Amino acid sequence: MAGPGSLEAAQPLQPPPAAEGQRLPWSAVPAPLRAEVERLLGGRVRSAVTQPGGFSPGVAARLVLSSGQRAFVKAVGDINPDSRDIHRAEARVAAALPASVPAARLLGSLDADGWVILIFEDVDGRMPAQPWHPAELSRVLDAMADLAMTLTPAPIEAPPAARRFRHLGRGWQQLAAAASAGDDLAGLDPWARSALPGLAALETGWTAAVEGTTLAHGDVRADNILLTADRVCFIDWPWACLAEPWFDLVAMLPSVALNGGPPPESLLAAHPTARGADPDGVTAVVAALAGMWSYLSRQPDPPGLPTVRAFQRAQGAAALAWLKTRIIRGG
Repeated sequence: MAGPGSLEAAQPLQPPPAAEGQRLPWSAVPAPLRAEVERLLGGRVRSAVTQPGGFSPGVAARLVLSSGQRAFVKAVGDINPDSRDIHRAEARVAAALPASVPAARLLGSLDADGWVILIFEDVDGRMPAQPWHPAELSRVLDAMADLAMTLTPAPIEAPPAARRFRHLGRGWQQLAAAASAGDDLAGLDPWARSALPGLAALETGWTAAVEGTTLAHGDVRADNILLTADRVCFIDWPWACLAEPWFDLVAMLPSVALNGGPPPESLLAAHPTARGADPDGVTAVVAALAGMWSYLSRQPDPPGLPTVRAFQRAQGAAALAWLKTRIIRGG
């Protein structure tokens, strides 16, 4: 790993959009389903504290039972057309993950009356500070290297990344098509607008670049990480997929830069998972990420997710800045 000096955070000029959505309270879950959760946990819920991190439009609450037992519950109903399937995917992955993986254990799940509810152990931890603290970032990067090693080869079945992420690798092509149809692409970075044909060709290489046998988390960001006294816990696994061991790192680094961390290139160069990574393949993935976020950020708000577009816009700008440096230096 790189020494502490290389992890000094560059403070952002202005606070980036928080990776937070609008949560429903525990009381929004229908009473019969709340009673079933209590039955599964073996006690009455004494308190439920909503957790803000993440974009799911449903319930995310830490529960304390009358016995003192704790649990974490995620639940979603008919709010967003994709959210229930995302929760179902997370239930399948969480149930299959080996105990060696530093993730919250799934205690049970319900899929009834239009609701999908996941019940996890409550991890006694907190999200990393934002802006990033160098020591915490170093700890997370070390844990990501260990995670990739633990999950190579993948211990469970999962789709390849190219099938898991239907929007990835199409963003610049969709923006080019919009421009051809008369969209002036107002607000899009001028460099990107002038380079659209090349970027549209470049992003298509991401699928071949990430073909691998590692089980990737698929969505590593600060809001999907909990730091405990003795471990780094990776939560929220609905996007788990098969990929190269460096895929999670490359996908995470724009959010690190966005939240005051060092430049992505310096972290990539120092990380064990990136040793031997094909530079052109990495560039293709960065192009695909920048294009996806740039395109999605221009779309209407998804149902129940009024904050996600601003975050995607900021992520897209961070990824595009990284892409420019790689293209300029020919990396």
